[in-house]
Amino acid sequence: MNIFFKLLFICLFLGLGNEGDAQSKTRVVCVGNSITFGSGLKDPAKESYPAQLQALLGPAYEVLNFGVSGATMLKNGNKPYWKTPEYQQVLNSSPNLVFIKLGTNDSKQINRAQMVNFVKDYKEMIHIFRGLTSRPRVVLLLPVKAFSDTQFGISGTYLRDSLMPSVQKIAYEEDLELIDLYSLFSDKEALLADKIHPNALGDCFIAERLKAFILQPTKAGKDFSGQLKMEVKKNSFFGYEELSFLFKGRKAKIVRPKLVAKGMPWIWRARFYGHEPQTDIALLERGFHVVYCDVAELFGNQESIAIWNDFYAYLRKMGFAQKAVMEGMSRGGVYVYNWAAANPEKVACVYADNPVLDLKSWPGGKGKGPGSKENWALFLKDYGFQEESEAVGFKGSPIDQIAAIVKGKYPMLHVCGDLDEVVPMAENSLPFVEKIKAAGGNIQLIHKPEGKHHPHSLPNPQSIVDFILKATGY
Repeated sequence: MNIFFKLLFICLFLGLGNEGDAQSKTRVVCVGNSITFGSGLKDPAKESYPAQLQALLGPAYEVLNFGVSGATMLKNGNKPYWKTPEYQQVLNSSPNLVFIKLGTNDSKQINRAQMVNFVKDYKEMIHIFRGLTSRPRVVLLLPVKAFSDTQFGISGTYLRDSLMPSVQKIAYEEDLELIDLYSLFSDKEALLADKIHPNALGDCFIAERLKAFILQPTKAGKDFSGQLKMEVKKNSFFGYEELSFLFKGRKAKIVRPKLVAKGMPWIWRARFYGHEPQTDIALLERGFHVVYCDVAELFGNQESIAIWNDFYAYLRKMGFAQKAVMEGMSRGGVYVYNWAAANPEKVACVYADNPVLDLKSWPGGKGKGPGSKENWALFLKDYGFQEESEAVGFKGSPIDQIAAIVKGKYPMLHVCGDLDEVVPMAENSLPFVEKIKAAGGNIQLIHKPEGKHHPHSLPNPQSIVDFILKATGY
């Protein structure tokens, strides 16, 4: 049976058990629009994501669906949620947890003139819900991706470019948890028959994500700003608090999750901080920290490894987990693998994306790729070569350090475009994977058949996230 239909079967037909005492249940309230209500489904009472979430959570929870088709967050929108009976029901429901999924209908052209009030209206609703006597936990849901700019008047482009950043801004300023449904559906257009509303299987994916979120064990995190003992600037990283500071004269960052997973797991972005951040965001949702320490452009030489060794020790003193998840995009692959080769016991896993694994391929351009004259000159300087001819026998790339890399016994995942025109797979990931496997290492490769060097990552990073969660025991 297809895995998607297995998942749908579980979501729809898992028994609910006995009703039990309603007062002893954890009450989950779903505030939203037609997607929450279940418009377009054959049986919303069973197939909507709140109904499927109820089935997944079982009798210890009570999930209430207060979705209203066409509803806007805007008070002066064409159909304000504020003026519906469902809004009053939310206020009277004594919720323990409130999911807010509003904003899709606010993208309509008819509501654009009022969007200046979107953040204000959203914050007011949050404050009202937080002020209820039950003091609920309030969680914001980014909208499901809309695969149209005209269907029902909803604009997918406006959702992506304007509305989502507004919701992330609200999450940062109100210090609220945030769940990214947009990325979750970025590869699921087939599950949205009308380009807007998920079918029952699509709602099952939402229910599964919310269930995992509710049940994941987390705790309040630490405020590191006082511990850093240096000038710290606070900013928003897609709705999460980002601490920026200098470490040994290098730019460094720590991004804090809203709640922290047990053991303080973390992902270490090697290069191109903030580029294609969907994996980082997904891990923040799950209680991981994201860290960065800029060692550009040292190309993984001993100086960069020494700086990172000190940065690692600094993070360990603050309570970070012993083993880091290493994330290397493009030339970042050199940094993560060279550090991992020197520190095999400190690595939980490696996620590399179109990675440079042979510096003679890039920036050297000694194969089929174009290389980079400017960066090759920097490489020669970083490794102390006076003449280019001296670099012919260079053996300091990750592809030359297979034995040291597999010594760590950590799993590795590469996501690669088969048509990468900058860092050719034939000179980097393909021979690297072959050598790792021959040496007994654990590595897997996700191919993007039509993919080039850009864009990195996957629109929906779930397969990357699943790999990391499995590798780290979460």
